[in-house]
Amino acid sequence: MFAIMGLGPLEMVIVGVVILLLFGSRLPKVMRSLGQGIVEFKRGVQGIEDDGTAGRG
Repeated sequence: MFAIMGLGPLEMVIVGVVILLLFGSRLPKVMRSLGQGIVEFKRGVQGIEDDGTAGRG
């Protein structure tokens, strides 16, 4: 049930700890950048969908 890509709960905790050790105080900045990237990607996909449907009508 908890298996994501073959990782169990213990492995996910270990991965989380390693990420915290690697990024530490930079983690909020990294997550903010990741969020902005996702928003930009969604805007780009929405723009492609808008362009694709506008010519059909």
